[in-house]
Amino acid sequence: MTNTKYEIFEALHRGDTPLILCNVWDGGSARLMRSLGAKAIATTSAGLAWALGIADGNRLPADLLLQAAAIIVRAAPDLPVSIDMEAGYSDDPSRVADLAREIVAAGVVGVNIEDGAGSPDLMATKIAAIRAAVGPDLFINARTDIYLRGLAPADERAAEAVRRAALYTGAGASGLFPAGVTDPHEIKYIADHIHVPLNVMARPGLLPAADLAALGVRRLSAGSALPEQLWGRVAAVGAAFLRDGISDPICADPLPYGQINALMAGISA
Repeated sequence: MTNTKYEIFEALHRGDTPLILCNVWDGGSARLMRSLGAKAIATTSAGLAWALGIADGNRLPADLLLQAAAIIVRAAPDLPVSIDMEAGYSDDPSRVADLAREIVAAGVVGVNIEDGAGSPDLMATKIAAIRAAVGPDLFINARTDIYLRGLAPADERAAEAVRRAALYTGAGASGLFPAGVTDPHEIKYIADHIHVPLNVMARPGLLPAADLAALGVRRLSAGSALPEQLWGRVAAVGAAFLRDGISDPICADPLPYGQINALMAGISA
C-alpha cells in the first residue's frame, strides 16, 4: 500500500535526523529545491509576500496565498508541501479554519500557524478550529514567537514555550516551532518536555543538524534566510550595474539559463 503525502510528511518528523526544509516562495524555488534533493517543500511567508511586492506580517491576501499554494504543489507534485499561513489572516477561528480547508484542497499536507504577539488562547482556538475542519491528516506546526519577539524574560522563555506547547497540542497541533531559539540547553529542555516533534529555525550560532538531532530536534527550517540571501545578492549586483553599467559583475557565477529553463519544464501557471 502506498503511503499518502501526509503519512510521508508525518514520518519525516520521526527519523533519526531532522527533516531539513529550505523554505521556498514560488513554483520556481520549489522546483529548484526538489532538484537538489529536498524531501518535502515548505514555504516562507516572508519570501512569498516579498516576491509579490507585499510586506510580510499577515498582509498577504488569502487568494494570493491559495494561488501560490496550488502553483507550488504543481511544481513539486511528488513531494509533501507545507504552507505557512502566518496567523491565519484573521482573528476569527472559523475564517482561519475555512482558509485551512481551502489550502488542503490545493493538495497541501501541512501548515504553519503562529501566535505572534497575540493571545495563546486565541491561537489554541484557531488550531482546534482547523483540526475540526480538516480532520487528522494535516500536520499543524504551531509556531510560537516567544523568542523572536521577546515575549517573556530570557530565563523564562523555554518554560513558556513548553506551557504553550501543552496548550497548542491539546488543541490538535502536530508539532511545536519556537522560532528563534538557539541555546542548546533551552532546545533540549523544550524537546524533553513536549510530546510532539520540535522544529527550530536557522539562525546565526545554531548548531548543525546532527547536533540538533541529539538534542531532540526533528525539523530544521531555513525560514526567510534564502530569500534574504537572494535579495541581498540581487541588490548588490543590481545597484552596481545601475551605477556603472558594467556587465561582468551582473553576469558572474550564474546558474546557466539552459539549466534553469530545463528545471522549470512542466510547470504551469
